[in-house]
Amino acid sequence: MTTRVPEEPGTGRPTTPRPAGGRTGQPAAPAEPGGTAGPTANAMRRALRRARDGVALDVTEAAVLLQARGDDLTDLAASAARVRDAGLAAAGRPGVITYSRKVFIPLTRLCRDKCHYCTFVTVPGKLRRAGHGMFLSPDEVLEIARQGAALGCKEALFTLGDKPEDRWPEAREWLEAEGYDDTLAYVRAMAIRVLEETGLLPHLNPGVLSWTDLQRLKPVAPSMGMMLETTATRLWSEPGGPHHGSPDKEPAVRLRVLEDAGRSNVPFTTGVLIGIGESYEERADALFELRRVQRAYQGIQEVIVQNFRAKPDTAMRGMPDAELEELAAAIAVTRHVLGPAARIQAPPNLVDGEYALLIGAGIDDWGGVSPLTPDHVNPERPWPHIDELAARTAESGFALRERLTIYPEFIARGEPWLDPRLMPHVRALADPETGLAREDTRPAGLPWQEPDEGFTATGRTDLHRTIDTEGRTTDRRDDFDEVYGDWEALREAAAPGMVPSRIDTDVRSALARAADDPTRLTDDQALALLHADGPALDALTRIADELRADVVGDDVTYIVTRNINFTNVCYTGCRFCAFAQRRTDADAYTLSLDQVADRAQQAWEVGATEVCMQGGIHPDLPGTAYFDIARAVKERVPGMHVHAFSPMEVVNGASRTGLSIREWLTAAKEAGLDSIPGTAAEILDDEVRWILTKGKLPTATWIEVIKTAHELGIRSSSTMMYGHVDQPRHWLGHFRTLARIQQETGGFTEFVTLPFIHTNAPVYLAGIARPGPTDRDNRAVMAMARLLLHPHITNIQTSWVKLGTEGAAEMLRSGANDLGGTLMEETISRMAGSSYGSYRSVKDLVAIADAAGRPAKPRTTLYGEVPEERVRAAAASDGHLPRLLPLLAD
Repeated sequence: MTTRVPEEPGTGRPTTPRPAGGRTGQPAAPAEPGGTAGPTANAMRRALRRARDGVALDVTEAAVLLQARGDDLTDLAASAARVRDAGLAAAGRPGVITYSRKVFIPLTRLCRDKCHYCTFVTVPGKLRRAGHGMFLSPDEVLEIARQGAALGCKEALFTLGDKPEDRWPEAREWLEAEGYDDTLAYVRAMAIRVLEETGLLPHLNPGVLSWTDLQRLKPVAPSMGMMLETTATRLWSEPGGPHHGSPDKEPAVRLRVLEDAGRSNVPFTTGVLIGIGESYEERADALFELRRVQRAYQGIQEVIVQNFRAKPDTAMRGMPDAELEELAAAIAVTRHVLGPAARIQAPPNLVDGEYALLIGAGIDDWGGVSPLTPDHVNPERPWPHIDELAARTAESGFALRERLTIYPEFIARGEPWLDPRLMPHVRALADPETGLAREDTRPAGLPWQEPDEGFTATGRTDLHRTIDTEGRTTDRRDDFDEVYGDWEALREAAAPGMVPSRIDTDVRSALARAADDPTRLTDDQALALLHADGPALDALTRIADELRADVVGDDVTYIVTRNINFTNVCYTGCRFCAFAQRRTDADAYTLSLDQVADRAQQAWEVGATEVCMQGGIHPDLPGTAYFDIARAVKERVPGMHVHAFSPMEVVNGASRTGLSIREWLTAAKEAGLDSIPGTAAEILDDEVRWILTKGKLPTATWIEVIKTAHELGIRSSSTMMYGHVDQPRHWLGHFRTLARIQQETGGFTEFVTLPFIHTNAPVYLAGIARPGPTDRDNRAVMAMARLLLHPHITNIQTSWVKLGTEGAAEMLRSGANDLGGTLMEETISRMAGSSYGSYRSVKDLVAIADAAGRPAKPRTTLYGEVPEERVRAAAASDGHLPRLLPLLAD
């Protein structure tokens, strides 16, 4: 691990808070409350007493304590040290301060940002004049790593500028010449080579990352990092500020990265920089933001508190260095705010030998120390010798122990925090009892490869049948309290979004507009109709049903299909999902490829034209597993339409293989994929998504996958799951988004309403979600789907597995024209608590249409005519399916 995260060039050392009026070109901090004077003696005494008593501090009290000096600092540090010591005892390593033996790999010194304190960053001309390339070459990277391994280093710290190709044509040209699409592709490739050829564990600091970037890099690095630095937006937005002109330094952007890392189960290093003109309140706010993120996701493995050091030839060269008492106070307050479980680090080469001061303030880690490479961000500050660091640490009564780039707590957590492909590399270097480093072990290269298990049939593979006869073993998975994040924090986050909107629009005028021309409905009118009830709701459903008849006629379509859920092992942490299991849970299972193909063949024999295949995000299945699944079905049943793999599975496959989403979908199509389900959409509003799921793809990525598939000629369905922590305003936004996509691509085959099944859903069991949609909600959503998606998406489907026979018939009277499929097996809704079985015969589906007073008609996935041979096969087998298939009525 690094002494701090010099992730992008610029992990600059900011200055201490100071009165306004600094020299021209330097940021001037706003004066503290009451002018430049510090806090009152009473305020300091009160805050110190609360810290001593272990009472939770607020931002104002933290800002006061950040100004503690002299005896007040001694008092503050003593209470912080007690908190630290309690945390180390709880972690099983009392009296231990850790460090990581590392090499520093400055992959590129080019950057698109312009931080005013950074000397790491340079420009292409200077690199050329010095005889350097735009990036380190693979040979240069590996030479550094090999030398480090020979010296006993175990961490390879990759530091580099943010997206240099966006600013520098020379960076783009270098990457193109070497065959890389972007900088992150090169980072990923070099991390793999370091793992395979040296055994060092990569810690990646490539700057701001998107959710998709994190998925892409997680399989190649046990940990990643990026300094938060500050939450003072003005230091980024105002001219003359230290981050002005640096797009990646916007605090909101950096907080989003921390949240996405937590959602993605990435052990993450972050921290604060004390003083680039921020006030004490702003500094305290940054600490509380770190606490908020950590409370929600538990993914921050260490927090660096770093002091500014001015450097020549920078815009901030005249700023005074942060005083060490300033640093000690910041460390002590960080300890109090983040608590005993936090791992808090200070860089030993920036403390002028005042080791005891910082240990006394509450640190428990010195970060990365290299016996080989300099600190490329602070080259004028050499690392201390490790023996000297150990001796100085011992003077304060602590033992110095080596750790790995991934902290012991995260090694102990295992899945999903550590990718299976990295397990052998980490285990080779980790003490099995403590999780710290094996100090007498030298790294050695190991293959970076998929686990050996692959497609091996394991677990409760008969769940598709026994879910209807025996049910699930328990109502929740064993790691219920950990895998979904902090429930109390989630409850607080969910509350604002669940407040209903005030509706002032006249419903009668909205109904008139809907009947006349639904494409002219305003958002206010649409929202009023989504809230309709009583006679207004009856009128709304009549209007929708009349529009349905005009657009698609009276036929109720259905498809003879089979669901095949090939695994339910998943660690994504979707809080609405009762299907996902840990590999060790009693209801967990994975099918073999032969079992998948067998089920497809059996479905063909009874008249199916489609198999719909989706599964959990199993950590052991390679990214190419999806290709193998599609190919296995096509080889066994060439005529079967393969409707498979949600956008989440697409992103998982792409990140695991290192392919782009377009490349992965192209390969999947070549393997036999015909269309994809538009599931994993839930609600296309991140306000709701981040309550419903911890780690699923964000809205923008779902849209990217869908639009890319459509561009490649891969059609998809579209869906919306509703009735949980959402409100009608979220439904409206979802419909508008789908309509825009369809206008652009024309790739949606239908829209499917998915009422939330609450019974066994974790978010309901935790007391956060409501118990599914009401009958009113179902009717309003169906009717408005017909109206708001008109004329772009003409097929609107209801779900008999979620609503039953009577409920589905009611939806057919409210605007729906499609019943979906026979399914033959269905475990996702059944695991959630649906009571309507897993199979409907063709006669059952015809009966639902009859109940709505409409004729029924079979269809293909793309709503085409079904070959007569398939119709005859379905009729001949209807009600006489093989023993493998469940046969249960309502």
